[in-house]
Amino acid sequence: MSRLGLRARLLFAFALLCVVTAVAVSGVMYVHARNSILQRAQDAAVEATRGRLEALFPLRTATPGPADLAEIARAMSAEGGSALAFYQGMRSLDEEQPGPLRPPRVPPPDPGMISPELRPPVAAGETAWQRVVWRGEPVLVIGAPLMIAEPGGWVRMSGIEVYTVHSLVPEERSIHVLAVWAWLTGGAALVFAVVLALVATRGVLRPVHELGRAARALGEGDLRARVPVRGTDELADVARTFNDTAAELERHVEQLRAMEADARRFVADVSHELRTPLAALAAVADVLEEEAAELPEHAGRAARLVSQETLNLTGLVNDLIEISRFDSGVATLALNDVDVAELVRATLRTRGWTEKVETELPPGVTARLDPRRVDVILANLVGNALRHGDPPVVVRLAAGEDRVTVEVRDHGPGVDETALPHVFDRFYKASAARARSEGSGLGLAIARENARLHAGDLTVVNAPDGGAVFTLRLPRRAPEPDGGAA
Repeated sequence: MSRLGLRARLLFAFALLCVVTAVAVSGVMYVHARNSILQRAQDAAVEATRGRLEALFPLRTATPGPADLAEIARAMSAEGGSALAFYQGMRSLDEEQPGPLRPPRVPPPDPGMISPELRPPVAAGETAWQRVVWRGEPVLVIGAPLMIAEPGGWVRMSGIEVYTVHSLVPEERSIHVLAVWAWLTGGAALVFAVVLALVATRGVLRPVHELGRAARALGEGDLRARVPVRGTDELADVARTFNDTAAELERHVEQLRAMEADARRFVADVSHELRTPLAALAAVADVLEEEAAELPEHAGRAARLVSQETLNLTGLVNDLIEISRFDSGVATLALNDVDVAELVRATLRTRGWTEKVETELPPGVTARLDPRRVDVILANLVGNALRHGDPPVVVRLAAGEDRVTVEVRDHGPGVDETALPHVFDRFYKASAARARSEGSGLGLAIARENARLHAGDLTVVNAPDGGAVFTLRLPRRAPEPDGGAA
């Protein structure tokens, strides 16, 4: 049931309620009407039997024979019934009557119709009756004793028992018609309930669907999504609450966006402003490093430290400028047809890593990429593996019909499982397996941004036998830039 939609559940609930109500009402009415019909037929038959009994007096003999019993049975028979007469265990022959006096549907008299429960009260002087089914048809059997009035007002039993049989087939037909009408009424009620449920669900589900559409639009970033408010019921309250929440969310998001834009603009401005003094510092640091060997020991160490930290600061500023370009959307691609294997070799050769890295580079793999940005990606991945992993560091190149894949793997402790989702986050350095992290913490973030700029991606997993595996996937033909160089 929980898998059904709200519309189906409402329809099911309405239909179930209708069926239960129709069955209960129709059942009660059917039982009441059936009992009333049978009771009226029974009362009428009993009264008719009593009337015919009174018409038999005075009896011609107190010790009737078969012919007398047959005469009594014929006298007690009426249209729609037949009769039996008993005297001291003797059964009447009950002669056949002409056709008009005995309807064809009335079962012939038979002592088997008279159940053992019916005779004792009749023998005790009471009028009793019982509804039975004889040979597939319902009948009413009425038993009554014949009483003899004696002088002085005394009444005694004559010993004669009369049993009349009345067919209940007409009443059964009436009950059947009543049952058919009860079923038809229940079916009509069910159809009405389904129609009513459809109308009700439409009125209930329309605002629910509108709320769902607005919630999806809000989740997709459309902060102006709102729900029309109709009426003053609970659904209208939900719609108003949603609209108020969406408006408040939009306000907060706008504030956050403004703050984020200010922060990015500040970082970009500061980074650009730092380039000029950093260039001067770098020149001075180079001179100090050249003269460090001739300086006293402490001064030489300080000169080399200043030179190294100036280089680190320059790298951080350059990374911040690169990140600000991605954030502002001005980073573009300068595409060229390149041999990917040769591009990988050039990256390793330029940085002096050729002897430290094993390569599996099949020849003839070409792609239309931005060589500078791919070089930045590869440099970050290989440098990261050399700093934090154990040898050998392996670079593998594979080519598909539409994509090229570059895999960089080390054989170190790998990346802590809790850190895997955050490896490409900006400034993220926390790692139990790689405790010390040099650099700005922006390298892998810049690498992934460059991959996505190519309409590719960069992922990381831990190898089953140890080590981290970074996988770069790039299209064979990166999307053409809208214009301008990065």
